[in-house]
Amino acid sequence: MTVSVRIDLGYEFEVKAKYDEVFAVLSDVPKSVSYFPKVEKLTDLGDGVYQWEMQKVGTAQVHIQTVYASKYSSDKARGSVKWTPVKGVGNALVGGSWKISDNQGKSTQIVLQTDGTVDVPVPGLMKVVVEPVVASEFEKLVEKYIDNLVKAFGGEV
Repeated sequence: MTVSVRIDLGYEFEVKAKYDEVFAVLSDVPKSVSYFPKVEKLTDLGDGVYQWEMQKVGTAQVHIQTVYASKYSSDKARGSVKWTPVKGVGNALVGGSWKISDNQGKSTQIVLQTDGTVDVPVPGLMKVVVEPVVASEFEKLVEKYIDNLVKAFGGEV
């Protein structure tokens, strides 16, 4: 049996770095992903599509590895970086966006929205246990990613 775990996260924070620096990092997928924890491999599939392979989590007997691809696009004038899920790659569909706003040259406001589903092959009886664990692990990874970005951008305002 496969359990589909829904992920829907939103964060808003403000950093000391200038808009151009923030946009340059967040719109450069390999650079941005370098701040994301537990990424085993990022593969450029061409045409703005990147495949993520996360490190395996769990025990030797029971483990989960999340693999997915998303298509990225960015628009500096609008302060947006968006990614849409690519079907047929891996066991997850992940989409989302960064909204980046200049705060009068003093700081940069950042809003992250991400959502998707992760399909986990487990026995049906494990569904109740697996859903909160997978959702919590994804949330922890995203929060660590934001912490890493905040440090790289000179801290929060």
